[in-house]
Amino acid sequence: MAPEKPKTQDSPLGASFRDPSGFLYLSAGRLLRQVNMAYQENYDRLMTSGLYQELVNQGLLIPHVESDHTGMRPEIAYKVLEPETIRFISYPYEWSFSQFKDAALLTLLIQKLALEFGMSLKDSSVYNIQFHQGRPVLVDSLSFEINPQGGPWVAYRQFCQHFLAPLSLMAYRDIRLIQLLKAHIDGLPLDLTSKLLPFKTRLKLPLLLHIHLHALSQRRFSSAVVDTRRTMGKVALLGLLDSLETGVNALRWKPGGTEWANYYCDTNYAPEALEHKKSLVSEYLDRISPGIVWDLGANVGVFSRLASERGIFTVAFDIDPAAVERNYLSCKRRSETHLLPLVQDLSNPSSNLGWRSNERASLIDRGPADAIMALALIHHLAISNNVPLDSLAGFFRDLAKWMIIEFVPKSDSQVQRLLASREDIFSAYTQENFERVFSTCFRIQRKSAIRSSERWLYLMEALPLE
Repeated sequence: MAPEKPKTQDSPLGASFRDPSGFLYLSAGRLLRQVNMAYQENYDRLMTSGLYQELVNQGLLIPHVESDHTGMRPEIAYKVLEPETIRFISYPYEWSFSQFKDAALLTLLIQKLALEFGMSLKDSSVYNIQFHQGRPVLVDSLSFEINPQGGPWVAYRQFCQHFLAPLSLMAYRDIRLIQLLKAHIDGLPLDLTSKLLPFKTRLKLPLLLHIHLHALSQRRFSSAVVDTRRTMGKVALLGLLDSLETGVNALRWKPGGTEWANYYCDTNYAPEALEHKKSLVSEYLDRISPGIVWDLGANVGVFSRLASERGIFTVAFDIDPAAVERNYLSCKRRSETHLLPLVQDLSNPSSNLGWRSNERASLIDRGPADAIMALALIHHLAISNNVPLDSLAGFFRDLAKWMIIEFVPKSDSQVQRLLASREDIFSAYTQENFERVFSTCFRIQRKSAIRSSERWLYLMEALPLE
């Protein structure tokens, strides 16, 4: 996995301090996972039962190798693992609906497989799922425990709060309610979810059982919900998992015809201009040969794929959940492994969250990328969000060494749409001033007029920080 940035070397990562079974830490640039002695029996069963190999063979669990590192706390260490690298750590409040749904179904599938090998997921945190090579994968190999005969699924409540509750709210109320996970980092409270869902969801048996009645049980009996399942056998457990799977599969969200999801269909951007822009972006990418690209304002990924199809790992950010949903579904359909679509509001990017503001890393702390693309973007930030050009330049410099950026003048129809309902107070928004301001943070390496348009495309290299 790719690590977040710890403050010092050989220190636990911020998201990895709650589990007594072990923790992640960074040492000499390597991400390692210490397995504590307390988890020895469960780890040995995972590795010798065949479950680990089955999950890895199916691409459901991130593989690891056992390292010779002594561990960050060797006095309690049993093993040290080095997991395969994940290029970008994402969070569920950045996923599209189908990404979230696929992550939920993956978790249920893993639990079913675990039961076949006499084990069970002891936690079902949504944060244990990442997207790797185009598909969701479990990244925490310490999530398993030996399944006691007749024991409950101890992670049932967590699954409902982390997966079923957010998905049901997105499907039945509003896709934007996924952002509630920023306020409820340990999953959405079921009583809150029950109140927010429409009455008709009580007529859907899985939601009635696992959200509404589950919430009622929590209010009446507190933690006694788990106690009522102490004698649940394997058949009953599989029935519970089937019921949850049915509920998740029944949830649907169809992307609407939002303004930016239909951008390439509705805009009067000339075909010649679009093709020339693609040619220029390709030329700039070939010139700098980045390893990781962040496409900011990627829409449905037309230009992101100019990078990913070159074998460059590309994160395609967009504010529009409909555009990201369409992009992800295209990735699945094409079996793309180098493209990761995510929802991101650049006017309010993901920030540090959790205990001591250190469990979930901000967007900036998950960088820098080798290069960013900001195509048909800065007029939205500068005009719609009133972000000054100098602040934009500083923000972009924090994100990458190289930048491919498009300047869209006021005369462009898309900018005119933004100005139609507001006073034009943006006298500083000119190409001349754009170049002057951005030159304080970047060196302009190339600039090209895009044919059949008034737009310009720039290749810039970040100046060293003084």
